[in-house]
Amino acid sequence: MTARILALASALSVCAAAQQLQSSPFNGDKESIGAGRAAYRLRCSACHGIHAGGGRGPALNRGKFEVGDTDLDIYRVIERGVPGTEMPAYGPRSTEENIWRIVSYLRSFEPSPEEDVLGDAQAGERIFWGKGGCGACHRVDRKGGEFGPDLTRIGRSRSVEHLRESLLDPEEDLPPGYFVVSAVHHDGRTTTGIGVAFDDFSAQLRDSTGKLHSILREEVRSLEREYTSLMPSGYRESLTANEQLDLLAYMKGLRGGGAK
Repeated sequence: MTARILALASALSVCAAAQQLQSSPFNGDKESIGAGRAAYRLRCSACHGIHAGGGRGPALNRGKFEVGDTDLDIYRVIERGVPGTEMPAYGPRSTEENIWRIVSYLRSFEPSPEEDVLGDAQAGERIFWGKGGCGACHRVDRKGGEFGPDLTRIGRSRSVEHLRESLLDPEEDLPPGYFVVSAVHHDGRTTTGIGVAFDDFSAQLRDSTGKLHSILREEVRSLEREYTSLMPSGYRESLTANEQLDLLAYMKGLRGGGAK
């Protein structure tokens, strides 16, 4: 028991030193990197991909990180999360050592280049606000609707593969918090929108015009929560292959200030 306590104290001391040096104490250690990989696959792969290639979250296997260039920058994002995004704080549910091991695992990749999109971003911007009708539901900077997720920084937070899937197969991966609520009134009318709140007795939903509806279950014929997407599913047919590439190029360039 004494040896175990000493080993733990030593590891914590090393981790504290790492915070001062801004680098993981486990870099290059195969056993620790393996443990980091296991922790990553348990906690991170659902959003960032099984091999860190990106998905709902950004790719982490390119050797470059939006949060900063040091190991400590990566550590702090894992520990604290990113307010206002889907990235939760893992500090309360993990140990300092395990977070550093995840950092070392992410540092073990040979840098992978970002996928290029052979499209015209300017043409894609015109499609976004015109033929594609994307701006009716999605906001970019201060322009557009609020029915769907804000896409102002979507190029930073999503891989090209995930953007392509969201455009062409929207039912495959629904954004968290964007479930659909559908209410059928006694006179046959249907009210459908994005769920704001839902329980056994009532629901709140926001329709495509932005209007908020509060509905009591006892006042309607049915009130259902549906895990389906309100995103149009016909872009494979309505947009040509080149137009799809143009739209992807535009969205890839959205990093906080419009197309880049």
